[in-house]
Amino acid sequence: MRTFVLFDLEFTTWPGALEDDWAAPGQLREIVQIGALRLREDFSVAEEYEALVRPVTNPRLSAYFTELTGIDQETVDREGLTPAEALGDFLGFCKGQAVLSYGNDMVVLGENVGWARARGEEVKNGFLGAHFLNIRPWLNSVAPVTANANVGRLWQMLQLPKPSAGNEHSALFDCLSFAAAVTHLSRTGHRLPEGTLSPVPGQPG
Repeated sequence: MRTFVLFDLEFTTWPGALEDDWAAPGQLREIVQIGALRLREDFSVAEEYEALVRPVTNPRLSAYFTELTGIDQETVDREGLTPAEALGDFLGFCKGQAVLSYGNDMVVLGENVGWARARGEEVKNGFLGAHFLNIRPWLNSVAPVTANANVGRLWQMLQLPKPSAGNEHSALFDCLSFAAAVTHLSRTGHRLPEGTLSPVPGQPG
């Protein structure tokens, strides 16, 4: 059975950063948490992926970030992987798959890969082995009630059961919310965007 991946990122932020598009000096969107689900074409979960990442430019998490996500400094220092390790591992998880995001997370992923390589670090695996798709425009168009919702609130906007324990702005919970929305919409007659279940050329289907 074919599979595809849904993913979500949590990255460094500060009060007003979103509104200013991280334009303040020194404010970079460094990934702190990666969450992903590999789903079968019947929307059952084949595999989960979750990793914490230690940011480099801003290794101290802002109080705003911790309050938003629940991710604390001690946990990241103790359990976090280096960016190169986490990014390479995640790209390996995505190899041969269509990889769906709710928004521009693939851009943030690319920024972080670029910074790691600029530091001279080896990032195993790359983007060419996967097909990244932002399906937020599709999802918002078939379910306009979600237009202003972040990914962790999709289940609420569609009046679905809460997908698991946890809360929005935790990457894996946000993936479960995303998956619940995609599953519901697909099962109520909305066809996923073209290419979602197509294998990447040169990779096994």
